[in-house]
Amino acid sequence: MNKTILLNNRPKGKPQESDFKFINEATPEVKSGEVLLKTKYVSVDPYMRGRMSDAESYVPPFQLNKPVESGIIAEIVESKNGSFSKGDFVSGMLDWKEYQTNDGKNLLKVDGEKAPLSAYLGVIGMTGLTAYHGLTEIGKLKEGETIVVSGAAGAVGSIVGQIGKILGCRVIGIAGTDEKGEMLKSKFGFDATINYKTTEDMTKAIADAAPNGVDVYYDNVGGTISDGVHANINSFGRIVVCGAISLYNSTSMPTGPRVEPFLIKKSVLMQGFIVSNFADKFSEGMDKLSQWLKAEKLDFSETIVEGFDNIPNAFINLFDGKNKGKMIVKV
Repeated sequence: MNKTILLNNRPKGKPQESDFKFINEATPEVKSGEVLLKTKYVSVDPYMRGRMSDAESYVPPFQLNKPVESGIIAEIVESKNGSFSKGDFVSGMLDWKEYQTNDGKNLLKVDGEKAPLSAYLGVIGMTGLTAYHGLTEIGKLKEGETIVVSGAAGAVGSIVGQIGKILGCRVIGIAGTDEKGEMLKSKFGFDATINYKTTEDMTKAIADAAPNGVDVYYDNVGGTISDGVHANINSFGRIVVCGAISLYNSTSMPTGPRVEPFLIKKSVLMQGFIVSNFADKFSEGMDKLSQWLKAEKLDFSETIVEGFDNIPNAFINLFDGKNKGKMIVKV
């Protein structure tokens, strides 16, 4: 039978395993123009928490009792579509199913000879593109500047920091354990790190790590961590708002420092974005990321969880920071 994972409940606060439901379906038959896909790797990402709420956003919410979807690498096991052959590997936004059919319109062929298949969900996929375009299009990072990255040990943050180093900048990463901090320095070349869980005064910690102030802040978390960075932003600084994982499970809207005074006082740009804003530049981004990866200027870290049944738990573990780099489930 064909296992499928549905959204069972809309989570209240942090998602629970009971918010998901497993069912068995018949493996679908392939019609003319379609391919049959076998799921190989599944991406789980913090932004998906927003789609579990019935609220207006930049993408429609997941529907109750319907399959959850995310970025997936799949193998074509049968094809009645002239553009694809049996044995091809593809990436796309697909349902959490072991097997599914697709008309091929939104599938992208990937080459496991050029890079590990899982990398197409991470460093040279949407994760890498999110890091690259957010940093270059909004952050407009210049050589010699100081950049702070929150959620630095996560999938996007670890790539942002490395791009910062490639571009000749001082890079400070904020993460949740000393172990992650050491990894950021030893593996990814960060200049300094801060453990937010053991830091009592984030504003002072940022000031100590960035004595010349912060030129670019790549924000993956929001909340009190970001308040501390904002207090150290330089005039004409840029704040790239990519995520707000610290707030995704909040059941009410928290109140924090108001940003308008320092934005005005220091002429700071603060802009949120989603990666599809830069869809017309994806080929440029993938080319650049691939070049850096091939030249060994760019490294990546993955947390691989085994087994289709563990997809919901892998997603939930994101909110406890149990991933180093990209969280991926290998089916």
